[in-house]
Amino acid sequence: MIGLDTNVIVRHLADDDPDQSPRAHALFDSLSAARPGFISLVALIETYWVLRASYRLSRDEANAAVAGLLRAYDIVVEADDDAAAALRLAERTGADLADCMIHVAGARRGCRVTYTFDSKAARLDGMDLPPSCE
Repeated sequence: MIGLDTNVIVRHLADDDPDQSPRAHALFDSLSAARPGFISLVALIETYWVLRASYRLSRDEANAAVAGLLRAYDIVVEADDDAAAALRLAERTGADLADCMIHVAGARRGCRVTYTFDSKAARLDGMDLPPSCE
């Protein structure tokens, strides 16, 4: 197994750099079930953010890119069950994938609630704004 950093994943997906993209494609083409690429959760979420922020992909387009990585037979994603659950939640609710990942990771590890100051994320079941200090 070989690790894949965010910049390699993005260059492969975006195909926008004349030097780095062909190298990233060759690397991805060399992967197999016997010699898979490994993507950490950090790299997965960073990839999502780069696609949204730098490449201006829509939420649906960025979600589709992540879904493709999760489905690939020659890629192992860290905590893939959590990542897949977060992606389903993001697709169902329209919430940000990173917020969904934070929620799913906490819920699967026994958190009854995850507090956030992000009012959009607080709309997810299981996430809430911190209580006021009155």
